Amino acid sequence: MRKLLLQLDSSRLPSVFDRVVAYDAGADEVMSYGDITEPDVRDLIHGCIFTRGPKDLKNTAVFVGGADMAVGEQLLAAATKAMFKPFTVSAMLDSNGSNTTAVAAVAKMVQTVGGEVRGKRVLIVAGTGPVGIRAAGLFAKAGADVCITSRKADAGERARALVLKRFGGSVRAITMPDAREAIRACERAELLLNAGPAGVMLVPKQAWANRPGLKVVADVNAVPPLGVEGVELMDDGVIKEGVACFGALAIGNLKMKVHKACIARLFERNDLVLDAETIADVARELMAPKP
Repeated sequence: MRKLLLQLDSSRLPSVFDRVVAYDAGADEVMSYGDITEPDVRDLIHGCIFTRGPKDLKNTAVFVGGADMAVGEQLLAAATKAMFKPFTVSAMLDSNGSNTTAVAAVAKMVQTVGGEVRGKRVLIVAGTGPVGIRAAGLFAKAGADVCITSRKADAGERARALVLKRFGGSVRAITMPDAREAIRACERAELLLNAGPAGVMLVPKQAWANRPGLKVVADVNAVPPLGVEGVELMDDGVIKEGVACFGALAIGNLKMKVHKACIARLFERNDLVLDAETIADVARELMAPKP
């Protein structure tokens, strides 16, 4: 039986990237719909769950994407609400690649400090975007003392509230209008992740190099100028200035492995929901030492 993936995208044009990855991960056909809103979801889901018998429904799955993570969360909730046993299919949320990218960055950073971040001070630079919010949430849920930066105080507080509502934990927000404020922001950080926009350098080298207590620096910006000065695209745990460094392509390589593994798992059962925490579980399994 053919493996069918229903792609529900909140953007006008469904993501070609997500569709290509789905095919590479084993989907036989991707049925892509763009400009999806919450009221659209129920009938589309019913088209999935009523066309195959319960034993065959593991061959149908749902992928929720689009540029807006908040809308994606609404679409995922609407999708799961439209299902009922035994008529369920597995579903995954990865709007704008936020879940898989954040999971990959956090997984590499956590592994570098021995797998435990409880009580550690984590700074998420430009933490108001979808990747920053997801990463902050994963760190906070793991018990870290998280601080997110934003150019404007109100944006930081909104992001902080979203993280606390979704993940709980300990989260603060501070303003960092530009790179000149990075030295102050980095003062007590033990782990630092730049989640800022493409092509904007937010963390100059003097802010992190040889800083006492800082163990890991990671950057998800792959467009020059890179977000953390001195961290290169392919750095994969390279020690520079006393700090383990991870660049955007090294993080992206793991992100792609996680993304493909998650799509493949959607077709193993008909009741799996892959969001930030469950995607993180997949990443940990992929990174676990082989026996």
